[in-house]
Amino acid sequence: MAQVTLERVGQPALPELGRHRGGGIWRIVREVALLAALFGVYNLGRFLSAEHSGSAIRHAHELIRWEAWLGLPSEATLQHHALQVDGLARIANLFYATVHFPLTAMVLLWLMIRRPAEYGKARWALASLTGLALIGHMFFPLAPPRMMPGWVDTGVLLGQSVYGPSTHSGIANQFAAMPSLHVGWALMVAVFLIRATRSRWRWLWIAHPLLTFFVVVVTANHYWLDGLVAIALAVPLLLIFDSSSARTRKGSRSSTSLAAAAPMSNHRPISSSRP
Repeated sequence: MAQVTLERVGQPALPELGRHRGGGIWRIVREVALLAALFGVYNLGRFLSAEHSGSAIRHAHELIRWEAWLGLPSEATLQHHALQVDGLARIANLFYATVHFPLTAMVLLWLMIRRPAEYGKARWALASLTGLALIGHMFFPLAPPRMMPGWVDTGVLLGQSVYGPSTHSGIANQFAAMPSLHVGWALMVAVFLIRATRSRWRWLWIAHPLLTFFVVVVTANHYWLDGLVAIALAVPLLLIFDSSSARTRKGSRSSTSLAAAAPMSNHRPISSSRP
């Protein structure tokens, strides 16, 4: 008697396009809500440090002495030279007020839609830096240079201030100079875009944190050490989240390879016999 063995091959399921489309919309809504919550938590720092003006001024004097001891150039001297260039301070004020948060939000939204794998790393790196900065703002309130003698508040001078006439006006924490999230976020945005794109021009994004660093110093919103500490916090976070995601991708590829090598679970032999 001859025996013939047939295999029943399972047909792949058709993708449920409607469900995936709906899931993508809800994912965007969920991520936007998460970022809004993080921004709200960060803004709590304004209320928690609102009464720390005395210690913020004292810390500013201490930091100025530290910078002199380290041999860092004077921010006041740099600002004085910048004010001699016609229109430079006005452009710097505009950059400070309009680029920081909008550009960061647009980059995150672009990554969420076009580079979801990179977005996961960017989200948690940025959230971690913001959380560490909030701790610094709470435990080391620091008055910015524009509140100190020897500097000029270019925003008030030119009518472009985003903070208002007093230290308690506006929605921002004005004693949150250390570390500088302007510099930290700018560095992270540059790294996110360099990682996520392949154009040879992508390296020009390095100019973004450099320009931001220059702007926050010229407008007397931050000291050198504010930006340097932000960079020191941002770099290890960028490395940590990149390596963890790389391990996840490697594990996923290994699992996929094993699954492809294994026999299909829905291949069931059908035996029939002929006389």
